[in-house]
Amino acid sequence: MQILFYLFAAVSILSALFVVAAKNPVNSVIALIVCFLSIAGHYILLNAQFLAVVHIIVYTGAIMVLFLFVIMLLNLNKSTEPQKSMATRIAAVIAGGLFLLTLLGAIKDGIGIANPDVYDGSVGLVKSVGTSLFTEYLLPFEVSSVLFLSAMIGAVMLGKKDKGQPDGGEISGAA
Repeated sequence: MQILFYLFAAVSILSALFVVAAKNPVNSVIALIVCFLSIAGHYILLNAQFLAVVHIIVYTGAIMVLFLFVIMLLNLNKSTEPQKSMATRIAAVIAGGLFLLTLLGAIKDGIGIANPDVYDGSVGLVKSVGTSLFTEYLLPFEVSSVLFLSAMIGAVMLGKKDKGQPDGGEISGAA
């Protein structure tokens, strides 16, 4: 188990570094997918199978595929990429450093580990997640489903073509 943890940790760190260092955005997205899969491996080691499967389906399956499609549709290249000024780069380094200090301050006392005699092994299983989701958190779950439904309807309405507009997107009679 410990060897698997270190293997998944090494894969996570290396692929995350490759995400940042990659010149090609498609390679960066593929490395991020590998990073997400290794994080799902950590969830399985923590006996959170439901969380691992949802993580793979939602992040790796849906969001990363959308990122990949967007990157391919944008056709990014060096000539269209805006160059950042030195002031913007310095501000980004300062903001990242402040974020690192905030994270270090948040974990300065260490991360608490549950006492082994009060550990419940069924915490991340499907049954316990479903029970808490449909009893204690039923209202927020249903509100989020209505929010997602309205977002889908909004996306369909924004993507819908007008009836008076031809397929080319140009208004007829403008020439």
